[in-house]
Amino acid sequence: MRCLVPVAADSPKSRLAGVLSPSERNAFARAMVIDVLLALSAVDCQPTILSTACIDNDRITSRARVEVDDRPLTPAINARLADGEPTLVVMADLPLIEPQDIQRLIDSNTDVTIAPGLGGGTNALAIREPSFRVDYHGVSFRDHCRAADEVGATVNTIDSRRLATDIDEPADLAEVLIHSNGAAAEWLTAAGFELETTGGRVGVSRQ
Repeated sequence: MRCLVPVAADSPKSRLAGVLSPSERNAFARAMVIDVLLALSAVDCQPTILSTACIDNDRITSRARVEVDDRPLTPAINARLADGEPTLVVMADLPLIEPQDIQRLIDSNTDVTIAPGLGGGTNALAIREPSFRVDYHGVSFRDHCRAADEVGATVNTIDSRRLATDIDEPADLAEVLIHSNGAAAEWLTAAGFELETTGGRVGVSRQ
């Protein structure tokens, strides 16, 4: 099964601007990509990164082929799906991901397998139905369920906290430090972030 990992390389993670500078957001985003690629390689996936700009990072380019495509996410993915090849799409901001999560996607025998995000998005898809097309706008999980139904595709939803946890907001950084010891967690620790409990809630602070 072909594997695509979309990467917004030119201006990643804008919602982390309150805690990370532009260069830090870039470096942190790349660390998350490395975590995803390591999980994919553990199950013998050979991923292709669809990047909006060139990527100059040996830890990434040594593990995946990079194709530059500056189109928005939906048309970039659908252009690849047009050839009908079974395709796994995994988002690049899933630093909690483990090889067994990817294996669940690969092993699913339905036409479309969806791993929803906590906020209603779609964090991973395994697509075997040639006529299925993605739409990442709005509540894309519901949209993808509807799109599968429209083409008569069978659907399986994977309930996985690791797959559901994409990192977009400053509060999400705590999930990385709590549940991961990968490249993204190492980057946050080196940048001075640590867990902090205030009022019974776990967050992060920066030294």
